[in-house]
Amino acid sequence: MTTATPRYDGLRLKKFDDAVFDDIDTLRSAIDDRIEQLLSANGQSDSLAKAMRTSALSAGKRMRPLLVMLVARDLGCASPALIDVACSVELVHAASLILDDLPCMDDASLRRGKPAIHIQFGEDVAILASVALLSRAFGVLSQSQDIQPVTRARLVATLAQTVGDQGLVRGQFEDLHGGARSPEAIATTNELKTGLLLGVAVDMAAIMCHADESVSQQLRAFALAAGQAFQIKDDFLDGVGNDSAITGKDTGKDIGKATLINTLGFDEAQRRLSACLIEADRCLGAAIGGKGRTRHFMGALFAKEAKGARFIAEPAKPRELRPSPQLAELRLN
Repeated sequence: MTTATPRYDGLRLKKFDDAVFDDIDTLRSAIDDRIEQLLSANGQSDSLAKAMRTSALSAGKRMRPLLVMLVARDLGCASPALIDVACSVELVHAASLILDDLPCMDDASLRRGKPAIHIQFGEDVAILASVALLSRAFGVLSQSQDIQPVTRARLVATLAQTVGDQGLVRGQFEDLHGGARSPEAIATTNELKTGLLLGVAVDMAAIMCHADESVSQQLRAFALAAGQAFQIKDDFLDGVGNDSAITGKDTGKDIGKATLINTLGFDEAQRRLSACLIEADRCLGAAIGGKGRTRHFMGALFAKEAKGARFIAEPAKPRELRPSPQLAELRLN
């Protein structure tokens, strides 16, 4: 038996008015409220249900669902169904983190400052919770109201491609079994592990907004460059000298692994991080213009790396859809 996903009537995002979208904390709270509602629909309170809720509702930036909603708003979309689309992406992200932390994967004990799900509930429950979160994500998408059937089918297909053997699963496999790799191969793994989930967030926003292909291409290029930047930043945070109490994760896990820092050195990795940020902002500006809420949000996420400036100092201008030098070098095109 299937249960239709109820329409979200809690905050309702005040019909997506500016006040809500200018307040990221309010928007993040709305996302958390909706996830809590989605995961409490069946009334279960056993360890499986608790593991699912603990993973999906643990403290986090909510970067991916926020990107869905902010990009859509910048593109002029105000559908009340956007919050369910955003939450489906976050449920997939939560599922991927559970698997990523397992002893047979990265063998991590901390996630967002708390014991990893397999530490709290056991490996068996962790694996089942991950599968259940993936199932719930697709259920939310397939049953969401206020989305035309053709659009809903595109959203489901896009999310499925992101999770599958050419997406997150492939990225995790390459990370575990890739061995010694070239910088290009490492960049490709980074795309699969991080960039694609950012990519699906902006892709789904574009699908909801019926954006034209040129805008969608620029958004994908933004997501891939941003994904590289986040992965390199995460590699820096993994350094042995960093404090788990600050990062919320185990540190030193990348010792001996093929990362851009280990392969190219600190300075070159830092240069590539800066190049990725510039390219991400250029593509984002080309897609949504110079004053979008998404650019402001991304600038805040990378305030330290961008030295406190907006994503970049000057508003990006639309450009022809051709590979940039940065993307060519990083194999992001």
